[in-house]
Amino acid sequence: MGFEKALKKTLVWEGGDKLTKDPDDPGGTTKYGISQKAHPDLDIEGLTYEDAKKIYKEEYWDKSRAEQLPEKIQEQYFDMAVNLGQGRAVKILQKACNSLNRDKIKEDGLIGKNTIRATTGLEPNRLRSFRVMRYAKLAINNPKLMKYYYGWYNRAINV
Repeated sequence: MGFEKALKKTLVWEGGDKLTKDPDDPGGTTKYGISQKAHPDLDIEGLTYEDAKKIYKEEYWDKSRAEQLPEKIQEQYFDMAVNLGQGRAVKILQKACNSLNRDKIKEDGLIGKNTIRATTGLEPNRLRSFRVMRYAKLAINNPKLMKYYYGWYNRAINV
């Protein structure tokens, strides 16, 4: 799969170089999917593609250890780390692995050797279903986020 290909697909869902200032978006001002909340000292409006690519590589691809997972789930997992945060993405991954009725792993949000090993045989659709469930819970628990649910659902189904 690889970082470049995964990033290209994720950026489609993140709005590319479009600058957004949605007052309901918890991330605040956003460009290339990079939010002001997550990067308070960064000039989001002046952010370049190369700057964004470097952030995605270091903060999401490398830290999430996406390249160590089976290729068929790398892109989806990377996109989850971007959209939901690494800890939440790992918990979703762990829940999906635990649903396989094998040796259970701790659902702690940490991507270690046991979690990586447990992903062997994990089908993308199983992971997708747990991702959709997380989005539904977010929208139910915070009705202001309901306007994002269909987009999140569509993203989960298509990545």
